[in-house]
Amino acid sequence: MIARLTPQDADFFRLESTTHPVHIGSLIVLDNTAGDDRLLDYRVLVDLVESRLPLVPRYRRKVREIPLSLGRPVWVEDSRFDITYHIRRSALPSPGSDDQLHELVARLGSRPLDPARPLWEIYLIEGLADGRCAIYTKSHAALVDGDAALEIGHVVADNAESPRDIADDRWQPGREPSDTDLFLGALGHIVAQPASAVEVLREAGANAAGLIGTAGRTLDTVASAIRSAAGGAPDSPLNARTCRQRRFATAVTDLADYKRVHQHVGCTINDVMLAVLTGALRNWLLSRNKGMTESTVLRAVVPMSGYGSEPRAGRTLPSEITPLLIDLPVGEPSPVMRLSHIAHATSEDGRQRHAVRARTLVHLAGFAPASLHAMSVRAASTFADHTFNVVITNAPGPQTAMYVGGARMLEMYPVSPLLRNQATSIGITSYDGRVCYGLNADREAMADIEVLAASVPESMEEILGACL
Repeated sequence: MIARLTPQDADFFRLESTTHPVHIGSLIVLDNTAGDDRLLDYRVLVDLVESRLPLVPRYRRKVREIPLSLGRPVWVEDSRFDITYHIRRSALPSPGSDDQLHELVARLGSRPLDPARPLWEIYLIEGLADGRCAIYTKSHAALVDGDAALEIGHVVADNAESPRDIADDRWQPGREPSDTDLFLGALGHIVAQPASAVEVLREAGANAAGLIGTAGRTLDTVASAIRSAAGGAPDSPLNARTCRQRRFATAVTDLADYKRVHQHVGCTINDVMLAVLTGALRNWLLSRNKGMTESTVLRAVVPMSGYGSEPRAGRTLPSEITPLLIDLPVGEPSPVMRLSHIAHATSEDGRQRHAVRARTLVHLAGFAPASLHAMSVRAASTFADHTFNVVITNAPGPQTAMYVGGARMLEMYPVSPLLRNQATSIGITSYDGRVCYGLNADREAMADIEVLAASVPESMEEILGACL
């Protein structure tokens, strides 16, 4: 099967470089003990992923360029597909600490994916203390759109210890097209649709890096971004030229605390999460001795997850992603006022929302945050890089236990890519009574990312003390 990449997919594919990987990741920490036995090992994971590949067929396809740039690249089935290349095994010196795990994830996340193969990798990380293991997934931003393709983490998780049955997969790779086949196919497309010749000229001579942020963007979203970000984003150390290497840190808080503030104040849980991050960013800026006034703000792109009205398996599934530009009042010393400002801003922006649909998510059960974070990154990329300081993705997850190969999922941390000139990207996932923050950062520009991570629970305590 041959399918042309969408304009946004093509731009993401060409944006990839050794210094700017654009894969979307997630880190899942699992309880891997059952008495003296391990529940999940490498062979179990390989068999599980292989059985779920029919749900994500694009994971068996790679990208091929059209000769002479006669059109956008295409997805083709990989005739040499080798699942053991994509699923890898790593181990920490036992008993491995969380800091060692985060350092390993940062190093793995710094490596670009091989463009000659399907654009994904999974690492089983063993050796963690307390009988735990971890799974780190990497999927290229061009691969996952939440509609035609989900993120692999979406489909390998189950809501019961015993993996659900999937229809037997009798997939056999087809013959890969030759360069001549691709050339003639693109030529035929131009003959059938002469207007596509304009796109061919763009493909042949345009700078893909300059195209990101325009491809796939609706006029309404452009207008909204211009209205919301006139004059560009404030100056901030969060905007910096990035290097090749990354850092990764996490923070965990209790969802019950957010619900208490939500019920007491009357704002949304999303508002409380943004207020917590605003307080954490304020403390981090103060630790850098950055001068601030009460009017100092940081501008965030916050793609919000919405919900459809149809319940499935006892819960409501996400149905859309809404990208918003929100000013975070980091200069405001009062946590109550910070929360009030954010609640007002999200309410005002809600009147002009332009959602990105996620039709596939509504009809397929699984661990949706993995796909929602991928969609959120794509939604955030529709804004020009000078209009915001930081990307904050927020994807609600199920509040009951999930399992991978029988091992219970304890935590899930997003590992979102850094967009151009962004020193850090923050992902939030609520799951099973906890709120997990994943902070991916540039190694040089954000050497103090641990300070920001440690400020998250401190900010939560500050809000609780002020609001309750």
